[in-house]
Amino acid sequence: MRRIYFDHGVTTPVHPLVAEEMYRCLKDNFGNPSSLHHFGNRARKAVEEAREKVAAAIGANPPEIVFTSGGTEANNMAIHGIAYTNQHRGNHIITTAVEHHSVINTVKALGKQGFTVTILPVDSYGMVRPEDVARAITDRTILISIIHANNEIGTVNPVAEIGRIAREKGVYFHTDACQSFGRLRVNVEELNVDLLTISGHKIHGPKGVGALYLRKGVRWRQTLFHGGAQERLRRAGTENVPGIVGLGKAAELAVSDLEARAAQLARVRDYAIKRILGSFKHVRLTGHPTARLPNHASFCFDFVEGESMLLSLDLKGIATSSGSACTSGSLEPSHVLLAIGLPPEVAHGSLCLTFGPENTEADVDYFVEVMGPILERLRAISPLDEETAYADRNECLSCRAADICRHH
Repeated sequence: MRRIYFDHGVTTPVHPLVAEEMYRCLKDNFGNPSSLHHFGNRARKAVEEAREKVAAAIGANPPEIVFTSGGTEANNMAIHGIAYTNQHRGNHIITTAVEHHSVINTVKALGKQGFTVTILPVDSYGMVRPEDVARAITDRTILISIIHANNEIGTVNPVAEIGRIAREKGVYFHTDACQSFGRLRVNVEELNVDLLTISGHKIHGPKGVGALYLRKGVRWRQTLFHGGAQERLRRAGTENVPGIVGLGKAAELAVSDLEARAAQLARVRDYAIKRILGSFKHVRLTGHPTARLPNHASFCFDFVEGESMLLSLDLKGIATSSGSACTSGSLEPSHVLLAIGLPPEVAHGSLCLTFGPENTEADVDYFVEVMGPILERLRAISPLDEETAYADRNECLSCRAADICRHH
């Protein structure tokens, strides 16, 4: 059976060069980086070389990089570390309604522990307005955490502008760049961030490893783990040396020839958007039409349920997502899609295609070919249809969900 992978936003295949470096490390470099003998020194050197590669990839200095177990831990470390270290200055945290669960749930948890939380709304494209951020800042605000590019709808936020506002107000600014790094240029100086999160498995590296950029001079201390002095007392526990080596190589590869790879991904993305919107009725694009990740195309299909589409496509050899993989199995509609104004019945019909370097326009054509019969079958058994869903209104679900509907 033909197999097509359209799920690179959830995870990516490990690059062969990354796998080779990790294998060499597993085979030949088993020492503990904290040990003072030859084997420990070799492992420590490998970790520091990887730190240099990650730092260079985002325009940081090597000591500003803290290795973690992934994006979720890095987000938690960033938020908890700033919150508790700066509690004497204030207790107000600002975030948005479309953050990854590892950010929004962490901030909400702090809201139950004495912190004041502001969750900003977004527009119909899922973008936060810088002026809303500025208005939300008070003299008690200590942290702003806003995602760089959304994992479910691909919208890219004006992070650099928000970072300037935060810096002018003396407020620490964190961004989750797990989706944007490796697909967009990510430079910590240009983005005006104090803390930034990346994840290995989003950039053709291994799972179980990520990094937190922590600007020199930021008042932050470790609050999640207590243990040894690893990572300059910032993250206790023996380092995952093969994973860190893999992350370093993946980061190095991610920024090499970035513009050309992003342009190729954008061509496939734009072709997919045009073909899907032009081929099917009752479908709308979610996220910003232009300010979006180059590899990301997300849609809502009316009168069908997302997981049914996923399973049907998988039987035809196509792997996609519906919402976030972190909520797979949940009956609740995506919090991101609800935040951009979609009603639950529309949000349940979401489908997200995220492309990688191996994907082509021919893959998109195959998707369109098999998707037609799937939609016809699922809509035939759906309790909703255009006539019954809005019999009392001269509108369809897409009209209700968007400022402009191509059907009317």
